[in-house]
Amino acid sequence: MPALTIKPKSECKWDLVSLGEVMLRLDPGDSRISTSREFRVWEGGGEYNVARGLKRCFGMDTAVVTALADNPIGRLVQDLIYQGGVDQSHLKWVPYDGVGRTVRNGLNFTERGFGVRGAVGCSDRGHTAVSQLRSGDIDWNAIFKREGARWFHSGGIFAALSETTPTVAQEAMSAARASGAVVSYDLNYRESLWKAIGGKKRATEVNCGLVKLVDVLIGNEEDFTAALGFEVEGVDENLSKLDVEHFRRMIERVVAGFPNLKIVATTLRNARTATFNDWSAVCYSEAKLYRASLRENLEIYDRIGGGDSFASGLIYGFLTGRDPQWAVECGAAHGALAMTTPGDTTMATLSEVEKLMKGGSARVAR
Repeated sequence: MPALTIKPKSECKWDLVSLGEVMLRLDPGDSRISTSREFRVWEGGGEYNVARGLKRCFGMDTAVVTALADNPIGRLVQDLIYQGGVDQSHLKWVPYDGVGRTVRNGLNFTERGFGVRGAVGCSDRGHTAVSQLRSGDIDWNAIFKREGARWFHSGGIFAALSETTPTVAQEAMSAARASGAVVSYDLNYRESLWKAIGGKKRATEVNCGLVKLVDVLIGNEEDFTAALGFEVEGVDENLSKLDVEHFRRMIERVVAGFPNLKIVATTLRNARTATFNDWSAVCYSEAKLYRASLRENLEIYDRIGGGDSFASGLIYGFLTGRDPQWAVECGAAHGALAMTTPGDTTMATLSEVEKLMKGGSARVAR
């Protein structure tokens, strides 16, 4: 298993560039999607959330490659991105036809769940601007050669948006690798995105093709099975028993199948209820498994984006030269904190992450 090599910041404008969709999330708060009369809005997207976390919590220079329909909804998403601080110079604006027959912006209705009622998501994202990106639409040489990027991130959500997006991801990954940037990929399997275009079989085909170009592979307790076809021993239907040794063996098979991988990391979540989760993570590097602290019965306010915040904390660790144990602890702590606030994206600070990593309590700070 090769070691991870990261370019110095002095050679690059960007610490990380992400490729993916940024949607408008409509949040009914404590109510339900089907009965609410008020929704709070946030921006969010699996790949974008990682760039935002690295910028907002960890102070790194990040950019997003995406596309939006040029209408008031798109401009609202842009306004929300401004608050997160992620650079938009590679955001592609697509002319709007007036009603969305040819292009539109994605909407993501998500309720948080509580107790025995799990979180529910309902996406309205057909024929969005970013799903229509094609090979050649983005000047990757400008990003990776002229500007320079230390790290490139994308994932299985973007790859599932259309027939063309896997090709765009492959083009971006190839350009990133040619420039010496680290390539990370979050499997992020979503049944709703794949079910009409071939299901798990098609997801496995697409993801296996892209993972051949990846250095750092990220997932959760079910992604490696659903998106890559690697089974985890001893896991029941509800993922209630997550034995770390079983995940070690699964990861070793993944690494044997994809010898290009340098890091494999996964979150481990046992959702006892929507409100109480057992939360941890593991990171496999140079044939050694590192485990983050297990947080049993972690209280969850809004679980959406917890995995993305794990990814940004993990990546921050490696970008700043920390060892794998520190990186996986940082990712798990950041993910835990992100799930204590509403919205897809982090509201945590670096000092809060470091405090939690050291075992700090939730006593009032004043």
